[in-house]
Amino acid sequence: MTRDELAAWLRLSLTPGVGLVSARKLLAAFGLPEAIFRQPLSALTQVVSVTQANALRCEPSELSTQLDTTWQWLQEQPTQRQVLSLGDASYPAALLSIEDPPLLLYALGRLDQSMDPSRSLAIVGSRNPTPQGALNARQFAKSLRQAGLTIVSGLALGVDGAAHEGALDAAEADTSTLATIAVVGTGLDRVYPKSHHALAHRITQNGLILSEYPLGTPPVSANFPRRNRLISGLSCGTLVVEAALKSGSLITARLAAEQGKDVFAIPGSIHATQSHGCHALIRQGAKLVENAQDVLEDLPSLAQSSHLSLFSDAPDAPPEGEKGLLAALGFDPVSLDALQARTGLDTPHLQASLMSMELDGLIVRLTGGLFQRLVKA
Repeated sequence: MTRDELAAWLRLSLTPGVGLVSARKLLAAFGLPEAIFRQPLSALTQVVSVTQANALRCEPSELSTQLDTTWQWLQEQPTQRQVLSLGDASYPAALLSIEDPPLLLYALGRLDQSMDPSRSLAIVGSRNPTPQGALNARQFAKSLRQAGLTIVSGLALGVDGAAHEGALDAAEADTSTLATIAVVGTGLDRVYPKSHHALAHRITQNGLILSEYPLGTPPVSANFPRRNRLISGLSCGTLVVEAALKSGSLITARLAAEQGKDVFAIPGSIHATQSHGCHALIRQGAKLVENAQDVLEDLPSLAQSSHLSLFSDAPDAPPEGEKGLLAALGFDPVSLDALQARTGLDTPHLQASLMSMELDGLIVRLTGGLFQRLVKA
């Protein structure tokens, strides 16, 4: 894309009052943005309102600054940075069929690899998952990546970050295809949340970070639910790991269903609010999954994949004494008093055993004095 072409696309995208629907009408009527801005007012008003037509005749005040910023950003790392317009041959074809495809898509990372939605899966969930939920997200992503899928998520805290990490864990053995795609709600010149700065850098080495928002766009709450249509659009299905009933992850699942994509959900404890959204999806027809193979068997493009063990890097079995305590723990959070009642162990003995199991990664200590089993096999 030349600087003049970029200027025209930016001008169209920045024109106040002209949204994506109106912009697509203009493109359909007149062709590329350069042609739109050459049209007389009378021609423009045949396609959009008078107010919009008048706005198109005036250059947006921020255009010059945005053009300089974007052009400089592109020149700094041309092999890793790109701006794809709706008319670009490299624009992801899968997004052309979704509602409101973005006019411009900013890309950062492995531009030498194509995006194949038939071999991509979205993994989304709570920003505040249980320890088991975070572990599930990472391990599902790792196993599914090992089966050849690209993992798509949103770089948010919690499940999103764990899913990206899991995909990258498996990427070391296969760098021929994109390991993961992060669709973000800010400009690509910043990382949100800041704690994911190192993760974002890892993604650019073995995947892509995408955004429809101009450089300099800060984290605005309304942008994050909106980008979810791109997460589902770039994938052949969506797996929800943990989600409350009012979770943004359910928006992604709904969009996936509306796009004719598969929706999968991992069930959880009836006492965990983070699982209620998944249970609601399952009641509505989402497929209940317990392991990676449950997902793969519903994806025709991967039907030939060998059967996988979800947790291929599970630790050695716990000692015999700990097996009884794990059985007493069950799978829901439990208090020390409840464990004493179930096991009959005295407090010092029980606390020592719990400490040992925590160090071995078999259980996790939660707030409020609760303990929960971590399932790794």
